[in-house]
Amino acid sequence: MPRPILRGLSRARSQGKLCLGALHLPCAIGRGGRGPKQREGDAITPLGIWAVREVLYRADRTRRPRTALSVRAIRPHDGWCDAPGDRNYNRPVPLPYPASHERLWRSDWLYDLVVVLGYNDRPRSLGRGSAIFIHLAHPRYAPTAGCIALSRADMLRLLERLRPGDSVVIP
Repeated sequence: MPRPILRGLSRARSQGKLCLGALHLPCAIGRGGRGPKQREGDAITPLGIWAVREVLYRADRTRRPRTALSVRAIRPHDGWCDAPGDRNYNRPVPLPYPASHERLWRSDWLYDLVVVLGYNDRPRSLGRGSAIFIHLAHPRYAPTAGCIALSRADMLRLLERLRPGDSVVIP
């Protein structure tokens, strides 16, 4: 059931609000704004309704978040394939991995808490974009590569309220 809604984009087209009932959380989105996703790497936050799949977290940096969602700890060898021609495109992969990928165990803290969204995963369309997450925001909500980013405090507030079956609506 769709519940959180991204809306109210500011003049800086890469910022907005993620709304869940009375909860209105400032967020960053892709530097390309929101719109129809055209290809891998276009930095657009894709329009649509995207299922909330699971929560990932860095157990060495933060406690397991309080949420009703499925939760998994990120390990140093976890990655996410972003190579459009690879059979594991837009899927988690173990590292080292021969094709292009994102490292989930990052030196910065952006992926200390991650909500995996069901964008382009069932079915997958090769080259239409991968690794669309809700993750932690840079200071001043700098634009993302297409994800939605929240402050740590707001992410924890959101996680407490999300339920299995929820989706994010990006109109």
